[in-house]
Amino acid sequence: MITLSGIIGSGKSSLTEILSDELGTKAFYEPVKDNPVLPLFYKGNEIAAKKRAAGDEEATNPYAYLLQTFFLNRRFAMIKQAMQEDNNILDRSIYEDEIFMRMNTEMGNATEVEYDIYKSLLANMMEELPFASHKKSPDLMITIKVSYDTMLKRIEKRGREYELVENDPSLVDYYHRLLKQYDIWRDEYDASPMLVIDGDKYDFVTNMEDRVEVLEMIEDKLVELGNLTAEKAAELKEKHKILLDEE
Repeated sequence: MITLSGIIGSGKSSLTEILSDELGTKAFYEPVKDNPVLPLFYKGNEIAAKKRAAGDEEATNPYAYLLQTFFLNRRFAMIKQAMQEDNNILDRSIYEDEIFMRMNTEMGNATEVEYDIYKSLLANMMEELPFASHKKSPDLMITIKVSYDTMLKRIEKRGREYELVENDPSLVDYYHRLLKQYDIWRDEYDASPMLVIDGDKYDFVTNMEDRVEVLEMIEDKLVELGNLTAEKAAELKEKHKILLDEE
């Protein structure tokens, strides 16, 4: 199982689709489009921030805990499906989920009690994952690192109203905090091998040369880990040469 990670707007879903097509494996996407809680969460954050600014220090977002348990439940189901075949791909990892819950607690959007319950639930679910213990973690974690400016450009491009800072100024602080939390998380992650992709440097969505370079970085790592044969990697490199010649 291969897992993508990265902040909002880093390009996880795009790279998941590209890599799934490349390897001929299944992609499992974060439940965003059919998520009834997500827009409520963003609105709740905005309302809670205004209340705290007005002096209500105990104002929280009633949807913060609900959103993270929604994601956790869906992600757990997808992990069990993705584990059934080699090199299936998840476009966000369960290991990142605590970042969001911890940060929302630190910002006052969730309570310490909710955070403790969430951590306990996450730990129990990780223990219940099927198959051998070594299969509970991904074979490779691919994390896409982007700057604040790149993140905002991509958020604006996809146009989800509730993610836009011009619609909710409190998101500026939220996104900056989130970037810092991701830096800490990357440095501390040790559950599996990790490959870091520079999302500022590589435009793997629209630039074919960048896409090929990123794919070959990933495939070389998979060969190193024993998850892709050298023969298959060489075959894919030949395919890349043809694609670049056609550009």
